[in-house]
Amino acid sequence: GIVSLISLAVLSYERCCTMTGTTEADTTNYRKTWTGIILSWIYSLVWTTPPLFGWSSYGPEGPGTTCSVNWHSKDANNVSYIVCLFIFCLVIPFVIIVYSYGKLLCAIRQVSSISKGLGRTREQHILIMVVLMVICFLLCWLPYATVALIATFGKPGLITPTASIIPSLLAKSSTVYNPIIYVFLNKQV
Repeated sequence: GIVSLISLAVLSYERCCTMTGTTEADTTNYRKTWTGIILSWIYSLVWTTPPLFGWSSYGPEGPGTTCSVNWHSKDANNVSYIVCLFIFCLVIPFVIIVYSYGKLLCAIRQVSSISKGLGRTREQHILIMVVLMVICFLLCWLPYATVALIATFGKPGLITPTASIIPSLLAKSSTVYNPIIYVFLNKQV
């Protein structure tokens, strides 16, 4: 899940840099691509390995069919890890996504103000794509983060195994939505 989130943030940043850069994209050089992939995985490993070394722990999630961070423990060790995950693996990637797509949208508006007609239609098309991507990101990850925070800070037993299934499935399916959005809303793909 964290690899998915970080990959979305890296993709949005890379897309912003490519679209707003002054040089043409080099489609034969995969160095930036591999760097983004490797950094996504390293960042994700940095945030998923601490439970293996004693900072929080992993345990069954929902009805016990999957494994996740132990949301139900109320000790400071577990709570601090959940808060750090929330900040560094949800809030920061979301800020990067919003910043990158916002900057990209501003750049497209500047270009479309110079060339009217086709530029205005393209701007609206990209705006729809950006809004959909941000909404999908929020719809996939906010329920999961909310359930985790409620389970961590709420009364014990407030989040039942059944109630945690849908947020978990939404979060795990988040990698499916961006390619679908790109295919249907981006004429270059």
